[in-house]
Amino acid sequence: MSAVTEEAGHATSTGIPNTKMAMWTFLGSECLLFGALLSVYLLYRGNVPSGPTPYEVYDIPFTSVSSFVLLMSSLTMVLAHNAAVHKDIRRMRTWLIATALLGAVFLSGQVYEFTVFVKEGFTVTSSPAGSAFFILTSFHGAHVTIGVLMLLSIVGFSARGVDRVNKPEVVEYVGLYWHFVDIVWIVLFTLVYLIPGPEVGY
Repeated sequence: MSAVTEEAGHATSTGIPNTKMAMWTFLGSECLLFGALLSVYLLYRGNVPSGPTPYEVYDIPFTSVSSFVLLMSSLTMVLAHNAAVHKDIRRMRTWLIATALLGAVFLSGQVYEFTVFVKEGFTVTSSPAGSAFFILTSFHGAHVTIGVLMLLSIVGFSARGVDRVNKPEVVEYVGLYWHFVDIVWIVLFTLVYLIPGPEVGY
């Protein structure tokens, strides 16, 4: 048996707990999935037979603010884990709630953005580019939603006195997922919003 504590779970042959290894494996598979969706978008972003192109409806300043909000949630997630390590459960809950709220603000911004796009004629059915865009960004939004629910679940169980959710490793595993979601958005924001696409054609 390795030096990994019993609380952290059984270790694999690498010395990493099974739970953490499972999380890394899951995140690795998610990278492949997001990579496939992003590739489809990059392939079809110029395929707009009619209606506005993505770059005609993007509101870069607004999306930049939403992106900043999501990135700030990574900081609050780190603070939550640090509080859990120091067994400051009250502060841990506070920072987890803050992280969840920032995630909710990002999601609200995404819903508003989608509403504006639809009003301007850029929808999931308006063109192949629209389909690829909405599937990609909605898939990421679904991951943020799951992350928010995970954070609130920890807070809820902790408030009910379920001690095992107060362990640093539990917050760490959820934090790994949350940081992954943030990193994916940095990639999406850069490649989808900031890098100009090809001229409309096909």
